Parts: sequence; structure tokens; C-alpha cells
Amino acid sequence: MPATPIRTALIGLSASAITSWAADAHLPAIQSPSGQALMQITALCNSSVAAAETAIRTYHLGPATVKAYGNPDDLAADPTVDLVICTTRVDKHYPTVLASLRAGKSVYIEWPITSTVAEVDKLLSVARASGATVAVGLQARFAPPIIKIKEILRSGRLGRLLSTEVRGYGGTGARDVLPTGLKYFAQKEVGGNPITIGFGHMIDYVQSVVGDVIPGTDQVHTQIQRPEVRILDPQTGTFVDTIQTDVPDLLSLHGTLAESPYTVPGASLLACFARSQPYPGDPLLSWTLNCESGSIRLTAPAGISLHGPSTISVHHHASDTVEEIEWTWSKEQSEVPAKARSVQRSLINFAVGNPEGYVSLEDAAGRARQIARWLNA
Repeated sequence: MPATPIRTALIGLSASAITSWAADAHLPAIQSPSGQALMQITALCNSSVAAAETAIRTYHLGPATVKAYGNPDDLAADPTVDLVICTTRVDKHYPTVLASLRAGKSVYIEWPITSTVAEVDKLLSVARASGATVAVGLQARFAPPIIKIKEILRSGRLGRLLSTEVRGYGGTGARDVLPTGLKYFAQKEVGGNPITIGFGHMIDYVQSVVGDVIPGTDQVHTQIQRPEVRILDPQTGTFVDTIQTDVPDLLSLHGTLAESPYTVPGASLLACFARSQPYPGDPLLSWTLNCESGSIRLTAPAGISLHGPSTISVHHHASDTVEEIEWTWSKEQSEVPAKARSVQRSLINFAVGNPEGYVSLEDAAGRARQIARWLNA
């Protein structure tokens, strides 16, 4: 544990942001008792110094102790900043963190890493050259339900995994509508959309438990079911535009998992993700792991992000009985709102230098390459 709190800068904590992930997740995580013992916010960087100053006032961060920056290069040159957390729009990640990586600062980048695999590879190269330590926000791997399922599977009590099926829904609140601020979700080139974000997080935590699909065995089908997307102005409640999207709103995947002590040869993974709502009464996430002597099921009615209540059960084949499995948030995670809990765990592990508790840039780069290949198949 660091002797003094790590001097931390946030990029993207804005008073006028369309999305509020920085305010809803990162800020509460850092300001929790556990977070404050390790990290201290000393700088904000936004599109301008004035915007950063407004955010400092809005979130009551203290103008006397928190510096305001309007340029990521200026932030990177500040020797009193040790850790930089980037929560901007995906296509801004690369230019926003590049200077800090070159300066050798620790950097936490929200997922997706960048818009392109080429940019991911460049960040990897720069980080290796400077010695910077980098984490990526694939924090759902460390959500207690995922850890519990991993524990059950790898204990061997149900035998080895034969197959696994996961179905998720999400991305936006409506099937064919985007708010004005998220219009870019309909543009694949930006890199941030319901597939890369929603499906990306889901398939990452699934594979963190069962292992990765073997390249070359994976078959992917994508579809744009609703090519026209209506753009809604949230302020007036009126539709202001209709655009064509090139981002799939349905992706299905079938592949083979590598053999392991907990996986039989030829085990299958089936995944389906839709930017829509499920049939009434069905959960937003349903995941089943079929093993030799039983099955594990996770259902999350509130969504694939696992912020809300989730239920884990085990069907024991021999007795034909179903066992409900208990899981809980840690004491530290209970200090913060649900959206901040997995983020808090990853940030704390990153701050104390525990590589088992966060996803490294090298690891996340592999996932980025995998999803890019599937999305462009």
C-alpha cells in the first residue's frame, strides 16, 4: 500500500457530459473511504481549462487543491500527477492518454481501449518503451457473481465444462432510438457502440471464466435489423433526425474452447447479444454453464453490467435438485453505489499494484483484437 495517496487526475469528469460514467463510477470509487486511503484527486483535464474549472466546482473538488487542465499534453507534463484515469469518448482515448504514457505515468483507460487495433498496438509500444503501467476498465471480471461462478466451475464439484451459452440484451434504452449525445453509437468508425461496449464486456467476463475461444473455430454472424435510427433530443423529447447505422444490432457467436483441467476437449461456447429489450419477463442476461454432473446458471434481470441483483443457481443432475448460491459485495464495495463497485475494486487493486485484480493493457489488447475480428467478419 502506498505511504501517501496516489496523486490522481481524471480526464472526462465533465459537468455537461452526455454520459456520466466518470461521475457515477470513478468519482464515488475514489472518494469512498477505501479509495481515499489510496488515491487523491489533484487534477482534472477536460476540453478546456474553463470546462475543467466548472467540473471542479460542480463536484465540489476544491479549486485550491485540484488543478484544471484543458490539454492532455499539459497534464502529462505535470510532475505532481502519478495516475491518469481516462473516461472520455472512445475515439478520444488515444490522443488523450498518449502523452501521459510517454511520460511514464500510470494510466487507467476505460473500455473500449481505442477506436482501432492499430491505436491499441501503438499504446502498447509506447507503454513498453516508457515503462508505464496501464489498466483497462474490463472490471466486470471482478464482480462477485463472476468470481463465484469461476470458483464453482474450477472447484471441479460439477465435473468439467461441456458447453456454455450466454444471451444478453442492452446497449441503449430503445431498439431504434439514440439520444443526440450518443448519435455516434451508430458509427462503427468511432469505436464505441453497443457491440464493442455491451457485448465486449459480456464476452470478456464469460471468457475470463471458461477460457478463450480458439481462433479459427469461431463462427460469427452479425445483422443490422434496424438500419434506420431515430435521434432523440432529450431536452425537448422530440425526434430531430433519422440516420443510417453501420453498427450491427445483433451478434451471434459459436466457437470451441481450449481443453483445460475444467473443460472437456471440444467444449462449445454460444453467445448472442442484441441491442434491444428481451421478451417481457425474460432477464437482460442469462448465462448457463453445462458441466458433466450439473449446470450453473446466472440471471441478471437488470442488465449485463451486473450492477443490479443477480441470481446464481446450480442444478445437480444426480439428485435433480436446484441449489441457490449466495454471493455478496465486499464491505469496501458496499461503501459505494452499485455502478461504482467493480470499478472501485479494479482501481484499488491497480493502486496497490495487485495485477490479479485488474486487467492489464496487454491482456485487454488481446480482447480488443478478438472483438474487432468478430465485428468485421
